Amino acid sequence: MDTSFFVTSFVTLFVIVDPIGLMPVFAALTQGMSPARRRSVALRSCLTAAVLLTLFAALGEAVLNFIGISMPAFRVAGGALLFLTALDMLFERRSKRREDQGEDTVDDPSVFPMAIPLIAGPGSIATVILLSGQTPGYEGFALVLAVMASVLGIVLAMFMAAGLFERALGKTGINVVTRLLGMLLAALSVQFILDGLRDFGFAG
Repeated sequence: MDTSFFVTSFVTLFVIVDPIGLMPVFAALTQGMSPARRRSVALRSCLTAAVLLTLFAALGEAVLNFIGISMPAFRVAGGALLFLTALDMLFERRSKRREDQGEDTVDDPSVFPMAIPLIAGPGSIATVILLSGQTPGYEGFALVLAVMASVLGIVLAMFMAAGLFERALGKTGINVVTRLLGMLLAALSVQFILDGLRDFGFAG
């Protein structure tokens, strides 16, 4: 096992995915859910992200090219969808839907936006593609999978601790953090779009 490659790859993917930064986002998106429902959302989001990242690690950008989607287009689409989520957080639309319809009937954030594009987004997908390209063969692929599993394990652990984070802040604190994170997600979504447009040659 190439320890230096593992450590370098782990740090790279950890910084890109940012499990610590995702935890308050997860807490905000699952605010008011029961502990069992929150655990279910956490597991589904990490498993979905794991499947997607494994697919891209194995097949590379050919997956997107096969269906005629470029990485810049993926960035723009991910940014646009993430911006809609940011608006929901800023104006508390998710909380209102949860109160009006009940917990079991509201939208589930596990696949979107948690798994895609927050965990398995353009950055992390591009990272696993590059890492797989650096170490061709089964051993290199296994190393990339080990790195991915380690980072996603930390993401899951952070998600499981979201209840403690919510209790520590209280309802008012979570509402404030939700709006702040909504603003940050809006900025991140715009950055995704700008990066995609820059790759297309539309932005400097």
